[in-house]
Amino acid sequence: MRFIGSIDAKTDEKGRVFVPSIFRKILRKEDENELVLRRDLFVKCLVLYPKSVWDAQVDSVRARTNPFDRRQREAMRLFTADAENIILDSGGRMLIPRRYLEHAEIKGDVRFIGVDNTIEIWSRQEADGLLSDPEKVANLLEDMMADKPE
Repeated sequence: MRFIGSIDAKTDEKGRVFVPSIFRKILRKEDENELVLRRDLFVKCLVLYPKSVWDAQVDSVRARTNPFDRRQREAMRLFTADAENIILDSGGRMLIPRRYLEHAEIKGDVRFIGVDNTIEIWSRQEADGLLSDPEKVANLLEDMMADKPE
């Protein structure tokens, strides 16, 4: 499953927002009815995982976690504790809990960005800054894709 694109939306006063229809179609096609929402680990946005993708991510972290190592157990605990199950209502809306809105500094205008098998949710202002520098994208991809000497 692959999500691509950037779609603007608006939250209502309760923090509800319509998940873009193009993303909902992909979820329906893949028979994904449950989602998981968590804060991004590195930037001020939210990440919406289809449940199967979330489960694979947790399985990957668990496989690297020694249950007798305090730091590893704490990392696992913090990773999973900051997640929340999300179910879309019949109209395709989701409720973004207040703590997540505050973390991502979302005050109404949002941007959904498809990133491989997840969907990021940004404040529109932050997303505008993120996507405004094509030279940065070119440089990052050039560094990533350059042939590395062996």
